[in-house]
Amino acid sequence: MPGTPAFDGLTVGDIVAEQSFPLTRDSLVRYAGASGDFNAIHYRDDVAHAVGLPGVLAHGMLTMGFAVQPVVDWVGDPGRVVDYGVRFTRPVVVDAKVGAVVSVVAKVGQLDAEARVARIDLTVKVGEETVLGKAQARVSLD
Repeated sequence: MPGTPAFDGLTVGDIVAEQSFPLTRDSLVRYAGASGDFNAIHYRDDVAHAVGLPGVLAHGMLTMGFAVQPVVDWVGDPGRVVDYGVRFTRPVVVDAKVGAVVSVVAKVGQLDAEARVARIDLTVKVGEETVLGKAQARVSLD
């Protein structure tokens, strides 16, 4: 596929993509409609506080989707992502007035020359706090 990065041009430690995703309460409502996840912790402060949360939270799968998007954009074909996983380490609180911004940095963590697969390590933060741990995507390159 034209535009696909060349495996041979990569080095462990290379930053291959960076992107930020602003979130608002409107974003959460739209995602709830698309995903069918209408849990009230994603849109009502009173419910979130009642169950011990600091406020309305972004959906975990929305955060996970944001995290892999820069990799998909970089590789040029979502079919090249052969594996993807994360650990949810901290919730993304979306303030009613200021929202939240999810920032992603994608860096080459490992190269498998035989398989022509790169492991891309993702640093996913809101402000200075990491919200996804062990976030890694494996991509197949030519």
